[in-house]
Amino acid sequence: MPLASYALGVMEASVYAPEVFARGLPASLRVEAQPEDRTTAVPAADAAAPVLSLQGIGLSFGGVVALAEIDLSVRPGEIRAIIGPNGAGKSSLINVISGVYRADRGHVRLDGASYAQVPTQRLAHLGVARTFQNLALFKGLSVLDNVASGLAYRVRSNFAGQVLGIGRSRGEQRDFLSRADQILEFLDLTAIRHRLVGTLPYGLQKRVELARALVARPRLLLLDEPMAGMTAGEKSEMAAFVRAARDHFATTVVLIEHDVGVVMGLSDRIAVLDYGRKIADATPDEVRNDQRVIDAYLGVASNDEALSLDEGRAGI
Repeated sequence: MPLASYALGVMEASVYAPEVFARGLPASLRVEAQPEDRTTAVPAADAAAPVLSLQGIGLSFGGVVALAEIDLSVRPGEIRAIIGPNGAGKSSLINVISGVYRADRGHVRLDGASYAQVPTQRLAHLGVARTFQNLALFKGLSVLDNVASGLAYRVRSNFAGQVLGIGRSRGEQRDFLSRADQILEFLDLTAIRHRLVGTLPYGLQKRVELARALVARPRLLLLDEPMAGMTAGEKSEMAAFVRAARDHFATTVVLIEHDVGVVMGLSDRIAVLDYGRKIADATPDEVRNDQRVIDAYLGVASNDEALSLDEGRAGI
């Protein structure tokens, strides 16, 4: 792919989808330092410390309480699910973690550093990546370009160098495309690397978005309903890819998902929200048998959710 094509693709992304860059892909392509690659193992000295912890998080919108005194910790290498009925505050919590919202009260701690509001423009540098409830891909770009855009924060060459293909931009291009290709292979997307994303089925677009989040090898991956709208087979595949990403890249995962069966089969621990309050926080088996959770959520699940819960017990 010509370098000018890649550079203009990144420009198109920043111009036509600024909200995406504001929530995880910084608009500025110039950085002071290039972060080291994430290793595939958590250092022993850091193994006991939470990757993420929330302390007394409170958030309201015009007098309506979205989150009330939420405490949460996420251990290195675990898959941590957040579930609850519609309007329970799940997406609001993810938006606080990623800096889209500033909490009215409380702090977010990432790798020991405390924030009243996480700086979204530094999110990638902090080792955090996320996907969105609604697809935030660049439909007019190829799969490869979409995934490579997840490394935009690492660009150090100037605009002229990118367009003309001179200086350090050549090495950056080779590096970015090589990293993107590795992730495409990992997620079994190599065969469609040059397809325009807008021409792909919805399930594959969801997988491309996961690839873009993973290409920077984040330590913490935030997934906001990554399986929404998928078929049962696609959900099973996506769950396997999420688990594989955790195992292969030592990525810690925070997952919001409505399919209770998938959550039960995939997660190490589950926090349950109801009307902005945390009503349970335990292992899948403990949550499944918690009467408060049954009354607030599982007891009113639809037939499809009940079926998927049984599938989750079978080990999705």
